[in-house]
Amino acid sequence: MNFEDLLCEAGGFGKFQILTLLLLCLPRLFLPLHFLLHNFLAATPAHRCAILHQDGFANLTEAEVLLISIPRDSEEAFSSCEMFSEPQFHLLLNSSQASTNATSVQRCQNGWVYNRSQFTSTIATQWDLVCEQKELNHATATFFFIGVMLGALIFGYLSDRFGRKTMLLVSYMCTLICGMVSSASVTYSMLAVMRTLTGMSICGLSLIVVPLGMEWVDIQHRTVSGIITSIFWSLGNMLLALIAYLVRDWRWLLFAATLPCAVGLVSVWWLPESARWLLAKGKLKEARKHLQACAKMNGRKEFMLSKTAAVVEQKLGGNYSYVSIFRTPMLRKISFCMGAVWFGVAFSYYGMSLNISGFGLSMYMTQFVFGAIEIPAKLIVYLVVNRFGRKQSQAWSLILAGLSLGILRSVVAIIGKGFSEAAFTTVFLYSSELYPTVLRQNGQGYCAFMARLGGSVAPLVFMLDSLWKLLPQVIYCIMAVLCGSAAFFLPETLNTELPETVEDVEKRR
Repeated sequence: MNFEDLLCEAGGFGKFQILTLLLLCLPRLFLPLHFLLHNFLAATPAHRCAILHQDGFANLTEAEVLLISIPRDSEEAFSSCEMFSEPQFHLLLNSSQASTNATSVQRCQNGWVYNRSQFTSTIATQWDLVCEQKELNHATATFFFIGVMLGALIFGYLSDRFGRKTMLLVSYMCTLICGMVSSASVTYSMLAVMRTLTGMSICGLSLIVVPLGMEWVDIQHRTVSGIITSIFWSLGNMLLALIAYLVRDWRWLLFAATLPCAVGLVSVWWLPESARWLLAKGKLKEARKHLQACAKMNGRKEFMLSKTAAVVEQKLGGNYSYVSIFRTPMLRKISFCMGAVWFGVAFSYYGMSLNISGFGLSMYMTQFVFGAIEIPAKLIVYLVVNRFGRKQSQAWSLILAGLSLGILRSVVAIIGKGFSEAAFTTVFLYSSELYPTVLRQNGQGYCAFMARLGGSVAPLVFMLDSLWKLLPQVIYCIMAVLCGSAAFFLPETLNTELPETVEDVEKRR
């Protein structure tokens, strides 16, 4: 008998599985609090050069001081990054005179004055990451995703080596520590390092949740379990909007986004280890204990422990590493295509999620709406992947997201966000079903690495608007369409058993 038969006898989807999924929903709820925190952490409020008081300003109003000290741009708004080298008193007599007639214009010499009506403090206002330093502000998100990218390799390998539950506990603990230290950063360099370490730590939560849930449910409920945990990501999006609205200081915002990990840390106590992984590693005694607990909670008193021995036969194949996912023809095909799909999914998703201005709504409302639109998208995913299969759903959701990205209007962008989230929901489910148990976390680690590579590049593409305003959205569109097309070359996994060994994967050729 195989593990699917054994799991069905222990109750393929009963109280035990429901409790496990609820515990796994917590990390999915907490993830957006850090993954999308950059929108508020590094927000840049309206600003202008600070003007030092001079004797000639004594009888002037604030508006008149600005008029003679700050040049105007083409839209007649005061410049954010420039000031006159000396006061232009003649503008008091003729304010319509072009600022280009002034003797000289220079960069801000005395710092900046920020509009603090929306944010008490952000990292942009804390360390003046504006004008010539604005690239450092954008780079903060990239540092975080570089950490996530490295964490994907680390947690992917260690989760297959030491177990899903153990590494989930490590991830919670490290995220809690790094997040708290980040909120106390005294220099930008310290913040950059700690955000990188936070990204590395929190990747374990992202990487382990979906495969662990998949490995405890039967074939019929794999899709619904993936959708349930994924919905909590969207709820986390909406929760982030609420927290950011209530907490306007970046230090306390980081603290508030990190504190929930303490609750997750306690919840791991009730979370079971994957019996599939335990059997694949030959840990028969521990696997029996968890399967017995599963059967007991699900009311299956007739469950036979002796049958677990049959599942272990021919499942042991030594140690595996990332090299193993490229050793055989089918695994190579899966890895190359899945790598492209994950890159495209993350690239398009964060291309929209980290650019929540310019849609005609406030930042908080846009964040909330973007989270809310993901929920019906996930419900549609549940219907579509069961009707048309994983492959077609994966390809077309990403392609349509890319086409929507090419038309950045409020309604179309929100629809595109729905397609983008549908692609993300499907790819977590799809990749978990493609890789065998002995390599599942290695495979997910590699896929997450590619995704975070896409997430790291996505914020940097915004800077290309200086070359051509529409260039970023054109790049997002083309990349999503090309990467989505790679899914057409993958095998279908609808209603198939989860592969346990490399040999099981090769049989699908």
